[in-house]
Amino acid sequence: MLKVYCYSKCTTCKKALKWLDESGVKYELLDIKTEHPDEAELRALHEKSGLPLRKFFNTSGQLYREMELSKKLPGMSEDEMYRLLASDGMLVKRPLVVAKDCVLVGFKEDEWRALL
Repeated sequence: MLKVYCYSKCTTCKKALKWLDESGVKYELLDIKTEHPDEAELRALHEKSGLPLRKFFNTSGQLYREMELSKKLPGMSEDEMYRLLASDGMLVKRPLVVAKDCVLVGFKEDEWRALL
């Protein structure tokens, strides 16, 4: 079964959950604000995803902008980025889907259809 990290007020998450429901995909829903992945899990998810670590950041989020992370991330090490992502679920791009064979970050219907 999939693990889906979402934020209840996020419109993209709502679209993604609707798509999962309509597609008959079973999933475990986790609130990314209160049940976000820890540093060790983020490391494993990042490795499994094959994506650049920067793709895990919620670049449109208020916290990201307040912290001016667009200026700070280029000078940060991966260890610092992992610690930062693990410190607050609102920094993590959502929805974050953890499947047996893949990790999906954000909602792209075509990508989801092909992998799920």
